[in-house]
Amino acid sequence: MSDHVRRYVESDGADGHFWRKGAPTLVLTTIGRQSGQPRSTALIYGRDGDRVLVVASRAGAQLHPWWYLNLQANPRVTVQILADRFSATATTASLEERPPLWDTMCTLWPSFVVYQGKVAREIPVVILTRDPSPEVTGSR
Repeated sequence: MSDHVRRYVESDGADGHFWRKGAPTLVLTTIGRQSGQPRSTALIYGRDGDRVLVVASRAGAQLHPWWYLNLQANPRVTVQILADRFSATATTASLEERPPLWDTMCTLWPSFVVYQGKVAREIPVVILTRDPSPEVTGSR
């Protein structure tokens, strides 16, 4: 687990929620598609009503990030925003719903526009929808 993720989890987001230039971050935990083990990463996030948004940019790399490949194999994820930990289902925004969600995320982190300009692939916007079940406990 990266140092950023470790500090975020240990402090309930008090250390690490805001990253460079004040962008809000969450911790996304997927299940490794090959290992079957939980894998956590810190990501910039935005909101669309009750839904949480993240972008699979990998800073403009040609390939999708590992966490995106993991959630494609298993869309059940765990999300931590500050001290709030919950289960969610991840879906990739459709072509029709992507433009306003992409704009929301680019407003939060303008570098996403630069990243998209570096790659032929369309960078996915991922929608994290909170499951109706109770919040996750003991995820530390």
